[in-house]
Amino acid sequence: MAGHWTEQHAGFKAPSRWVARWAETVPADASVLDLACGSGRHGRLFLDRGHPVTLLDRNIAGVADLTAQAELIEADLETDHGWPLGDRRFGVIVVTCYLHRPILDDIVEALAPEGLLIYETFAHGNEAYGHPARPAYLLQAGELLELARGRLTVLGYEHGYDEDPKPGIRQRIAARKDPNA
Repeated sequence: MAGHWTEQHAGFKAPSRWVARWAETVPADASVLDLACGSGRHGRLFLDRGHPVTLLDRNIAGVADLTAQAELIEADLETDHGWPLGDRRFGVIVVTCYLHRPILDDIVEALAPEGLLIYETFAHGNEAYGHPARPAYLLQAGELLELARGRLTVLGYEHGYDEDPKPGIRQRIAARKDPNA
């Protein structure tokens, strides 16, 4: 089973501080995939920085205003059959407030050599702070580090309590794909 946690549930409007921090390190010509994009707060950040952006979600109504500026893909990653992006590669993949374990390997594979994964979502312990409370929707300690092992170079990692933008337990990683992985 998978989990969706989108801006509409949490009231997230501004880009995540974690994503904004790592956006500063992205080469100017890198293509960006905002996966499970919701209202596109992170895709919009990268569009403002001049990047080519692809926004993907099961309902793209929240980014319909970006039709002329970005590529919009409507696909349900949890019920549609297979990874919807084929063998496309991106210089940056941003995932926030979303966890669907069956596609984690697809996400890593969709990174171009030396591409950057910026991932941030809720972790075990967040049950005390509300939605999502089901363990299937929460990362276990070190889970993103395990995803990176042998394939990505970890540039930054955090796991723990945070109050921005609201109290909760989060796990975050910024990792670059090894050129030979």
